[in-house]
Amino acid sequence: MPLKTVIFVLLFLASSPLSFGQSSASSRVKIFDIAAPQLDTVRTIRMYLPLGYENTDEKYPVLYMHDAQNVFDTATAFSGEWEVDEFLDSQKGQKVIVVGIDHGNEKRIAELTPFPHEKYGGGEAAAYVDFIRETLKPHVDATYRTLTAAENTAVIGSSLGGLVSFYAALKYPEVFGMAGVFSPSFWFSEEIYGFAEASEISKGVRFYFLGGTSEDETLVSNIQKMEELLLKKGLSEENIFVKIVEGGDHNEAFWRSEFPEAFQWLFSEKATGK
Repeated sequence: MPLKTVIFVLLFLASSPLSFGQSSASSRVKIFDIAAPQLDTVRTIRMYLPLGYENTDEKYPVLYMHDAQNVFDTATAFSGEWEVDEFLDSQKGQKVIVVGIDHGNEKRIAELTPFPHEKYGGGEAAAYVDFIRETLKPHVDATYRTLTAAENTAVIGSSLGGLVSFYAALKYPEVFGMAGVFSPSFWFSEEIYGFAEASEISKGVRFYFLGGTSEDETLVSNIQKMEELLLKKGLSEENIFVKIVEGGDHNEAFWRSEFPEAFQWLFSEKATGK
């Protein structure tokens, strides 16, 4: 079976609603549902508030993450969680609010892909990103103490989530000033390169790319191709970080292990405010 087919099967399986055993989520993680008119549905949100949030009037940067079932909790994860809450509880550096967006189960592939694939369909990411921009972010900013500017707003995801994170920062750099692009599924449609070429890319947007040598055979070269395109368009080398890990594979364990470094690079110069 070709590796791209294997990866697509994993993408499909990751869309299946699962629940196993006792929750491993931190007590800092709160869950709520919100109407998503752009998607004609209601979406579950899993939000992490930093330690000390209740005892201060500080405002915090915000990190939006896709596939929230895999971000905080083994009970909802497809094949292991990222342990984002455990990492943030333990580290002494930057404090942030994390907004995890549950995927849409059977709609996951459609919602996380900007352009359709001739075999697998998809191509509804514009509506998904508009849900974040028009509905979810305004709600979060109105309800919680956030630093609302793009320079304090990041989006991170893996696989299709990496693809849509990159797309969101390209399409709305005035909203998303940082993107963690883990194992991005640039193979899904060549149109993403044309979209990047045609975009007016803000010089202030920062991209962290991650890939592994044990993933699809084209993944590393696709990341390098996109890096070259961004540099040719004038984005500073200081605003692009590419990490290729020998033996890194297309799974939650790889992304979990690499999240802390990506977080620290993206948020290293951020600060809370009042």
